[in-house]
Amino acid sequence: MKKRDLIFIACLIIFFLPFFISDQVFDFYSSFNKAHGMIMSFIKFAILATLGEVIGLRIRAGVYNKKGFGLLPRAIVWGFLGLTIKLSFVIFAVGTPVFLEYLGVNGVVQAMQQGFTPIKLLGAFAISTALNLIYAPVMMTLHKIIDTHILNNNGTLSGFFTPIKFGDIMINLDWSTQWNFIFKKTIPFFWIPAQTITFLLPKEFQILFAALLGVALGIILAFANLKKTK
Repeated sequence: MKKRDLIFIACLIIFFLPFFISDQVFDFYSSFNKAHGMIMSFIKFAILATLGEVIGLRIRAGVYNKKGFGLLPRAIVWGFLGLTIKLSFVIFAVGTPVFLEYLGVNGVVQAMQQGFTPIKLLGAFAISTALNLIYAPVMMTLHKIIDTHILNNNGTLSGFFTPIKFGDIMINLDWSTQWNFIFKKTIPFFWIPAQTITFLLPKEFQILFAALLGVALGIILAFANLKKTK
């Protein structure tokens, strides 16, 4: 472990420690999170999902940031994606249990408001499956397009705010990787099981856990890229 890794870990500890040792900080976070869910979704994903990409870059390239990486543009993108993720959580968490009851599975809506039961597990799995098969591919593709736009503009903030050439980027997108790895592997083997756990958690912790999963995925993708280059 190098000096910069120790500094990075120390900065993370300093940033997150107050939430664990101070009741006032944690209570402020909890109350603000309940009152301003969308704002907090932006902040959580801007920080935590970007952190996952930073760690992934460290694994792949040996550095936490580099010219052209576009740290600030990536954080902005993840913040706005966090808003869409919160939106999708609300829609699918409400709509999927209702649909299950429409199909004849009784008690799902009520079970999702209670403690762990087999019916709640079924509901959480169904929510995660519906969300990841309907919403996730669109979000992942949009993220890849914008990520490519950032790289094409050398990671600069001014370049980020130039018009995105959606057509050109989509034509040249690596659809083989997008389909064979991102869709076919991460969705069924990572996202659906992981977000089943997400929807078993109390609502106030779901977006935070989802953002933390972004950190885990950044690490997974980094190791996958390392294997591809060997």
